[in-house]
Amino acid sequence: MDEWDLAIVGGGTAGIVAAKTAGRFGARVLLVESDRTGGDCLWTGCVPSKSLIAAAHAAYTVRTAARFGVHAGRPKVDDAAVLAYVRAAIARIEPVDSPAAISADGAQVVTGRAEFTGPGTLRVTGADGARAVRFRWAVLATGSVPVVPDLPGLAEADPLTTETLWNLDALPQRVAVLGGGPVGCELGQALARLGVRVTIVQRADRLLAKEEPEVGALLAERLRAEGVTVLTGANVERVDGGTVSLTGADPVVVDRILVATGRRPRTGGLGLAAAGVRCDERGRVVVDGLLRTSNRRIFAAGDVTGVLPFTHVAGVQGGYAATNALLGLRRRVDYAAVPWVTFTDPEVAHVGATLAQARRRHGDRVHCRRLTHEHVDRAIADGRPDGFTLLVIGPAGRLLGATVVSPRAGESIAELAAAIRRGAKVRDVAGTVHAYPTYADGPWNASLAQVRADLAGPLLSRAVGILCGLRRALHPVQGLRR
Repeated sequence: MDEWDLAIVGGGTAGIVAAKTAGRFGARVLLVESDRTGGDCLWTGCVPSKSLIAAAHAAYTVRTAARFGVHAGRPKVDDAAVLAYVRAAIARIEPVDSPAAISADGAQVVTGRAEFTGPGTLRVTGADGARAVRFRWAVLATGSVPVVPDLPGLAEADPLTTETLWNLDALPQRVAVLGGGPVGCELGQALARLGVRVTIVQRADRLLAKEEPEVGALLAERLRAEGVTVLTGANVERVDGGTVSLTGADPVVVDRILVATGRRPRTGGLGLAAAGVRCDERGRVVVDGLLRTSNRRIFAAGDVTGVLPFTHVAGVQGGYAATNALLGLRRRVDYAAVPWVTFTDPEVAHVGATLAQARRRHGDRVHCRRLTHEHVDRAIADGRPDGFTLLVIGPAGRLLGATVVSPRAGESIAELAAAIRRGAKVRDVAGTVHAYPTYADGPWNASLAQVRADLAGPLLSRAVGILCGLRRALHPVQGLRR
């Protein structure tokens, strides 16, 4: 029986980071991946979707260039070339996540299906048969899979998901996107910009329901302006071929259906019961703050935990799980300052608490500062003053959360995440000199506006008046010399 210090099940972001971290420590590390290393982010998620968004942005820029006095005409979209560009981006990044790259850091990679046979043992079944593995510690990092709702006629319509969309050779003419969350909005807008007639069907009463309420309204307005049909508060009753029947809206006739209604942890066939690993009622592997499962020798990281389904979180969890397991450390991920970005246009970036969340915790000691980007000079220069910044401010002026809606909001949110991480106050952001002109002026100007409002309060205003009076008395105006 093979013996390993650390056995890792799953070769996505969490598994790769765990393997490379442990390998650099000099540990004996085995990573088992059933398909191909790189995970959803490389093959079906972040990389292909952002590549498609880049192509769509290019088409949109050409289509709307006349507003700058540049008359380029209507763009011609070559579906095959666009999809080839997407696959080329994947191919360029693939070597970074390859078995060779992982092995270079000291871990062994095996292709096969892993199944726990006990609290400290695995059976790995591959092309060469089965092998028994004994481990001191393990990291479970099997990720998640798209959820396809059990709706009448949907399965027969051969719906697309984020795992199958990229297998197309050409884009369909009409698409219904089921789900108005980040994935549905990103892909819906991108497809529309590439010439597809898109209808987004959202069961909730607004898009991006987890964001501040005004975000969904702004994004829906923008999508509709680009020709996307946005249906909120609509439920799918059934699917008949290419007809999607809805509650509260007219039927939608399409060529393909793209399902973007969420994901579930990938835990089937892993033998978790034999390992003593517990899952909750939604199938998520239960972990404590140190990322340990109910079997203290087995850790879990990434989407399989259901904590926060983001690649950057999976990577951090993978590193922490490996170090906690091998070195006996007690490192905990600080989820209070984890940013996320929806890569629509405008981008929607968020970190920390929403206003509602903060008020549930701190009551009326919480307020917000909202600043539209109508006077952000970079936004004006780019013809994009339609965004806003919203800062959630707690007791003593501490920054508790932030939402930025603008082009490049994903870059602007980074400093706000750092501020929340170190417990900074809004005045700390205001006191930091920012480069001009950038979209980061939105958060900066919002912070400055809050500081000015604080100084205009009765107590501070009176104190400032007293200080000014003392300065006048101590430094009177000198007469002019003749």
